[in-house]
Parts: sequence; C-alpha cells; structure tokens
Amino acid sequence: MSKFVERLKNIGPGALVAAAFIGPGTVTTCTKSGANSGYTLLWAMLFSTIATIVFQEMAARLGIVTQKGLGENIRERIVNPVLKGIAILIVIVAIFIGNSAYETGNITGGILGLQVIFPGLQTWVVVLVISLLAIFLLWSGNYKRIEKVLTAIVLIMSAVFIVTAIASSPDWGAVIKGLFVPSMGENDLMTVVGLIGTTVVPYNLFLHASSSSERWTSGNREDIVNARIDTAISIGLGGIVSMMIIIAASANLYGTGAEIANGADMAKAVEPILGSWAKYFIAIGLLAAGFTSAITAPLSAAFATTGALGMGKDMKSMKFKGVWLAVIIIGAVIAIALGSSPTQLILVAQAANAIILPLIAFFVIYCVNSKSMGQFKNGIFSNILGIVIIIVCCFICYRNFSSFLTSLAALIGQ
Repeated sequence: MSKFVERLKNIGPGALVAAAFIGPGTVTTCTKSGANSGYTLLWAMLFSTIATIVFQEMAARLGIVTQKGLGENIRERIVNPVLKGIAILIVIVAIFIGNSAYETGNITGGILGLQVIFPGLQTWVVVLVISLLAIFLLWSGNYKRIEKVLTAIVLIMSAVFIVTAIASSPDWGAVIKGLFVPSMGENDLMTVVGLIGTTVVPYNLFLHASSSSERWTSGNREDIVNARIDTAISIGLGGIVSMMIIIAASANLYGTGAEIANGADMAKAVEPILGSWAKYFIAIGLLAAGFTSAITAPLSAAFATTGALGMGKDMKSMKFKGVWLAVIIIGAVIAIALGSSPTQLILVAQAANAIILPLIAFFVIYCVNSKSMGQFKNGIFSNILGIVIIIVCCFICYRNFSSFLTSLAALIGQ
C-alpha cells in the first residue's frame, strides 16, 4: 500500500495531458452530448478514455526509453528524405497552426468562465490576463513547476464537475447502461465523433513523450511502471470528469429543449440545485479548463516543432520559448479580433485534428516498435489495440473531412 502511495507522488505528465484535453471544447461537446442525447453516449467517452490511455502510454514509454520527444523520434526514424520532409511539414502545420487556433478557443473558454460571474467584463482584459499568466509560467522553463501548477488546477476542476454531477441526482441506472450498452440515435453520429475527437488529441502525444522524458530520465522498468500508473490514473480521472459533465448536463438539460451554445449554459441549468453557488462552480470549471489548455497547447506545439526541426527540447532555450510565445500571441490576437465565440475557427481546428490523428497515431506505433526500444517496444496486444483505434480514427477522419471543408469555407467567407 505504501509503495502505491509513493507511486501516486509520481503523478505528473499524465496530468498535463488531462489538463490539455479537458479544455473549453471538451466541456462544450460533453454538455451538448448530455443535453441532446442524455446518458446514451457515455460509452463513446469510455472508449475515448481507453483509447487515449493506450496511445498516451505508448508516447510516454517512447519518451522515457529514448529520452527524446515524438517529433525527434519521427525525424530520426524516417530515413527517406522525401518522406521525412513530408512528415516534418505535417507535424509543423498540424501541431503549430492547429494549436494556435486551439489557443484562441482556450483563451475564450477562460473568458466565458469569468463572464459567468462578471457579465460586463471586457474581453481584451481577460485575454491579456490569461495570456500574461501563461507566459509567466512557461517563461521559467521549469518543468516541475509547470507540472505542479497544472496538476493542482486539474484536481480543482475535477472536484467542481464531480460535485456538480453528484448534486444533480442523476439516474445512476441509466448512467451504467449508457456506459456499457452502446447505442446511437440517427442524429448522434457527429456527437460521437466530437466526443472522441476532443479526447484522443494528436498534440497530446507530443506533449506526453517530451514531458515524460523530462520527468523520468533513467529509462528503466521502474520509470516505465510509474509512467503507466500516472497515465492510467491521470487520464482516467480526465475521462471521469468528461463523463461527469455529460451526466450533469443529462440530469439538468436533457428533454428541456435548451439551446446549448457553450459550457457556460450549464450554470443556468444547475442553479435550481446549487443555488447562487451554481455560477461560481461552472465559472471555476470553465476558467480552469481554459487556463490549463492555454498553457499545454503552446507547450506541446513547442515540443513538437523544435523536435521535428531538430532544435532539441531545452525548455529554457529562446527557440523553444519563441514557438510557444508565438502560439500564445496568435491565440490572443485572434481571440480579441473574433470576440468570445470564434466558433468557425475552433470547428476548423477540431476537424483538422481529427483528420491528422490517424497519421500521428501511426507515427507513434511505428516509433514504439523500433529496435531502439529494446525490451520496451510494443507487444502484440498493444499493437492490435493500437491498430483497432487507428481504424476508428480513420473513420472519424472520413466523417470529418466534409465538416473540415465546410468549416474552412465558412471561416474564409467571414
């Protein structure tokens, strides 16, 4: 028991991943899922959580054994110069540009959280505060400090949404059925795609590989075991938080015909239960979701870009800082320019992420099966699981391609 408690102290890189995927987009998607479909799509979130644990464990193991990030591994493992150039270009375009778009959504998520309490608050003020706080934390280049801050915020966010769900007195029988008996209405397909697409996120694979190599440097079996426990607990908790958002929305909004624009709409729904505390609970949850993702998105973009370009992964180098600073500035400028609801931009980023996910997932499996992994390379079971998940991701990619083109056309036409 004492050894398990000791291992809990090693929680870290997995918490960064949880902080990354529980962003404003996830809160909104889960809220809409519960409001429109009740408890019936909880199985999709369960699948998403398991899929995320499988691939994030591979990424963490790769980072620990090689002491390099995913971007660096892709650069070194692909020998053909043409294929290498294409892979590097895909990483930069998908992760840097995609995360710049996501950063806008992360910052505006924080805005929504504060505006639940302070309706008249100016958008540019909140953008400036959130951006400066993110810059202050990342500029130190101190991985352990960043990890501790984000872990603490994730725990606060978890408590907020779990308490909200339990206080909503859900139908627990329907919850169990929704988790383990897959069903889907005729209008639920895109919601399922959204739930999976906001949880199994490609940039988190870069974040996890690099952060694990920062946290565990010996590359032995003990480190691998610690990383697996960290991944299972942290991402498992992240999945539970997402499920709790669905459960709370189901209990309070399903069947009411309420229009859900974003996660902030849940504040009105839980007001009869939590009273005047409702807006504070939801505001804290949204602000935490936005702020944690506002830090992890630029951080993962820096790990991916510098690794793919062969710049190393020194968090204190100006090249590394330049990448994440660019992502924050781009996100902040667009957030101010487009206001608090840059819907089309976020839709484009989410659809693009879903399209690129199968390829990034393939890169992970390819790298983790290399000879350099030695005894820690993938086994048959892990490869089969990975291939099954990639097939599902390919289906998501197919379903999202038309959505991507539609959203991109709408964005260009604005």
